[in-house]
Amino acid sequence: TQVMYPKDIGYLLLRTGVGAGSRVVEAGTGSGALTCALADAVRPDGRVYSYEVRPEFQRVAAGNIERAGLMPYVELKAGDVTEGIDEEGVDAVVLDLATPWLVVPLAHRALAGGGVFASFSPTIEQVMRTVSALRAHLFVEVETVELILRRITVAENRTRPETLMIGHSGYITTARKVLME
Repeated sequence: TQVMYPKDIGYLLLRTGVGAGSRVVEAGTGSGALTCALADAVRPDGRVYSYEVRPEFQRVAAGNIERAGLMPYVELKAGDVTEGIDEEGVDAVVLDLATPWLVVPLAHRALAGGGVFASFSPTIEQVMRTVSALRAHLFVEVETVELILRRITVAENRTRPETLMIGHSGYITTARKVLME
């Protein structure tokens, strides 16, 4: 598993355009941190459908989402998203899993026209396979970024970058589905 930091979650929220009333498919619920951010963004009348294959992770996530008071906006789904997405016409599909490229065709079917695909991957090999699948399924505005946050210590006559930093968390790949009509 990998940690998604606030810098990554914030960028994903902005890039996907998720907001009040949005319907979002998420896969790789993990601890529920991203799920909570998505649920907070879609309320009061949106919904997050979050798929997780590991029951122990889903239990932890359910507790975290409940404590945050966001369960009314989340439907936790036990299952492997690579085997299918139940929802249709969603505004975004957001993935934090090992094989996002396997989900691209399913995401294409689940997304509404103009909907956004997003994935968070720790390795460039995952990104390359995902981008290739996105292009094969005619997604547009395909983009991959890496966000690096560097804190600055501010002090009289010795302002400088902090000595320690998180150098790499992951790559964020986004793309948009267009209608072919």
